Amino acid sequence: MKIQKSYEEAGGGTLYVVPTPIGNLEDITFRALRTLKEVAVIAAEDTRNTKKLLNHFEISTPLISYHEHNKLGREEQLLSRMLDGESIAVVSDAGMPAISDPGYEIVQAAIAHDLPVVVLPGANAALCALVGSGLSATSFHFYGFLPRKKKDKETELERLKGLGDTLLFYESPHRLKETLKAMNDQLGQRQAVIARELTKRFEEYSRGTIEELLTYVTETQLKGECCIVVEGSSGDVEESSTLWWSHLPVREHVTYYIEEESLPSKDAIKKVATERQMPKRDVYQAYHID
Repeated sequence: MKIQKSYEEAGGGTLYVVPTPIGNLEDITFRALRTLKEVAVIAAEDTRNTKKLLNHFEISTPLISYHEHNKLGREEQLLSRMLDGESIAVVSDAGMPAISDPGYEIVQAAIAHDLPVVVLPGANAALCALVGSGLSATSFHFYGFLPRKKKDKETELERLKGLGDTLLFYESPHRLKETLKAMNDQLGQRQAVIARELTKRFEEYSRGTIEELLTYVTETQLKGECCIVVEGSSGDVEESSTLWWSHLPVREHVTYYIEEESLPSKDAIKKVATERQMPKRDVYQAYHID
């Protein structure tokens, strides 16, 4: 067990997780700007994009690339600087780092080395889309980008269809039609919303059934990254498809997917966490400790 006192003197620097605007530059906070000015270096998903942001706000802090293809190699370098007392900010191109963007691994590494991690509040496309959708925000399940392959996409939607939570997805415009078709086939006639160009001049919310949205995107050439918000299950899904495991302890539930479906333990734990609507860490502990 570890306790972090974020603002007490520590032996090293601090890792700041700094969200950046998802479209409208006015959405950056005063605190985010101050932090970006004060840290020793900014680890950025794309230094070219972040440079534009820094230039706009006249910030001259050095940049270092930290993206999907080099994040593991950069980790040691960033940790070394923080252990020497330097503070570092990690940013993605837009929104909150680690949410369908790089950031998770460096946060984990900093924690492992007893370095404080301070997360600043700020812009996030999924939450904006959820609130603006008009669908229930009481409980929700964020998925992010579905797999690209049709079969894998259908498998994931089949796994999610029994959840009563509102479902949140990210999707690119050129895969939007294919994804909505898969949703229509797997999830049925639910209410859904496409939110695109969020916070920008051409922000748009398209609300209707999944079938209506599919017709709309078939007839309309949409641009810009999209969020898809889908109504949760009404409970009409057959219990046999979602509750067959109710008699199993968590550990045996995970073991089933490892042995019967040849899933890696990591994927089996994720699948069980979704089906049982449990935090993944709790399933992990039950599998490894029980």
